[in-house]
Amino acid sequence: MSTPLAFDTRQFRDALGSFPTGVTVVTTIDSNGDARGFTANSFTSVSLDPPLVLVCLAKTAHSHEVFTQASVFSVNVLSDQQRAVSGLFASKAPDKFHRVAWSLSHIRTPTIHESLASFHCHTEQQVDAGDHTILIGRVQSFSTHPGKPLGYCRGAYVDYKDASEVEAAVRRGARVSALIDTPEGILLRREANMLQLPEASKLGSPTAASGLYQELRELGVNATLDFVFSVYEDTDGPCVVYRGRAPVSPVDARLCYLPLDAVATFDATDETTRSILHRYAREREQDLYGVYMGDSKDGRVLPLSPR
Repeated sequence: MSTPLAFDTRQFRDALGSFPTGVTVVTTIDSNGDARGFTANSFTSVSLDPPLVLVCLAKTAHSHEVFTQASVFSVNVLSDQQRAVSGLFASKAPDKFHRVAWSLSHIRTPTIHESLASFHCHTEQQVDAGDHTILIGRVQSFSTHPGKPLGYCRGAYVDYKDASEVEAAVRRGARVSALIDTPEGILLRREANMLQLPEASKLGSPTAASGLYQELRELGVNATLDFVFSVYEDTDGPCVVYRGRAPVSPVDARLCYLPLDAVATFDATDETTRSILHRYAREREQDLYGVYMGDSKDGRVLPLSPR
């Protein structure tokens, strides 16, 4: 009998997050007649004949009991114009349905207006699955609306066009940097007389023997890379900057830390690095991030939503 492999739960979650998904809001009416809903990206089709879909609901979710007792539910697939709707239903706001346009379907489940698709389901089956319950629904009817899907990958909303720009940069041999947030501040590497973000010729993987992850490991940094923060091109070619976090600040003579409250007065030799750090400090204070697309002189910042 083989021994199960031990692995870090957080790293497992991050690895799963590398799979891009859409975003949905799952809705029903509770026993008091109130509309209830939650945001989910764990949604997929199961069968065409009969028409079945499934969605996964955490057992710790506030609405778990409501949905496991419900005989009907709807899955509303969000468009790229509905990021605010996703954030609203992922929050604990008590008045969610007062802040969106919706109506009841023929099976009396809430349908969120302008969703790309809405699937109205009778609960076919519930499956106990670890720390989640799988809700399998038999689709009774559905509707569609024109638009582009809202994408989600590595803990952030991503426009599919933006994701293709990142992929194109990687295919052109982009350098890859990491903006790592630690308890002591942003991690910087000493290079000659300069301070710069840790960098490698490719991203690699958490277990690869080369790439950015390996570079960080050699510095003693156990970091999680959450999402792409910047994609730009300078005289050395394309560069992709990932935003990441490290739970502890490693001790290494090659490293130093820039406190966030010192970023505004930080005078980096590299203008691009200074611009990246200044933008990160602003966005972190607001807890609202974006991804920069352009070159080292001019570009645009497209909004993301943090995990």
